[in-house]
Amino acid sequence: MLGALTLALAYLLGSIPFSYVVARLWGVPDVRQVGSGNVGATNVMRTAGKAAGITALMLDFAKGAGAVLLALRWGEGSALPGLAAVFAAVGHMYPVWLGFKGGKGVSTSAGAFLPLAPAATATALVAFIVAAAGTRYVSIGSIAGAVTLAVTAFVFEAPASVSRAAVVACLLVIWKHRGNLGRIAHGTERRLGGPRPGTPTE
Repeated sequence: MLGALTLALAYLLGSIPFSYVVARLWGVPDVRQVGSGNVGATNVMRTAGKAAGITALMLDFAKGAGAVLLALRWGEGSALPGLAAVFAAVGHMYPVWLGFKGGKGVSTSAGAFLPLAPAATATALVAFIVAAAGTRYVSIGSIAGAVTLAVTAFVFEAPASVSRAAVVACLLVIWKHRGNLGRIAHGTERRLGGPRPGTPTE
């Protein structure tokens, strides 16, 4: 019973649409109707400004960490914390408050796995930065980070339940980026710091 309650709370914490709320506070009525339409920190940053984007990112990170810290308190040594990490990510991706249409789950997943696999999460962050800076695609950085987390969770010998949860989270992140991958293939994905493809440069 306690395990089910913990997972329900992890999902609900993950479901809190901080990007939507922060964008509204910064004057964007509905972040789903502007930019990429994604309910995530990157779209908030592009449409509401850097401060709003950083605020949304930190809050999304914190809700993932909070969900797992609760699970660690109530189910340390079990599979519960790893499951809570996945449920928090799913909550962000499919939030009940926004008709189950949310963000990509990258920041929330990072926050969720930091208490469970700190070395793997730190390595994944480096992979994200390198890939995003090298390609200027946040989506490529996000996928690189997710894959790195899944691989290094095993390399750094995280508990088996955590490693399996990292693989599930990785697959979910890749699935949520399938549209981005399609746009990259067609040359229509927006790069970091660049204009939207097709936008006049003058």
